[in-house]
Amino acid sequence: MRRAVSSMKLEAKKLLFDVITACGHIEQFTAGKNFDDYLGSELLRGAVERKFEIVGGALMRLRSKDPNTFARISASQEAIAFHNRLVHGYDAIDHALIWNIIQDDVRALKAETENLLREETEQ
Repeated sequence: MRRAVSSMKLEAKKLLFDVITACGHIEQFTAGKNFDDYLGSELLRGAVERKFEIVGGALMRLRSKDPNTFARISASQEAIAFHNRLVHGYDAIDHALIWNIIQDDVRALKAETENLLREETEQ
């Protein structure tokens, strides 16, 4: 019996896994924390910002390696734009914006990415 050939490239799967892992770390790092905790800990802010850089970097590579998969992630362009703001505008970071993204967007991005990877694995 022949196995169905996957439409998603192995590298794309790895990049999706990187997004999922980084989002999971952001959730883990900020669990039980509030905005004041976030503001008060340079270590926490730095760790979260680094994970957002990983998310954006992985999505940038996904865009060039597998545009079809990239296009299926609803917030992919916004995540890359946010990555660029963090990396290139490090001296003007809006911590309230980052906290709002943590609260409002990370879980959804992680879930959407997990669903893409799961769909591919089930084929």
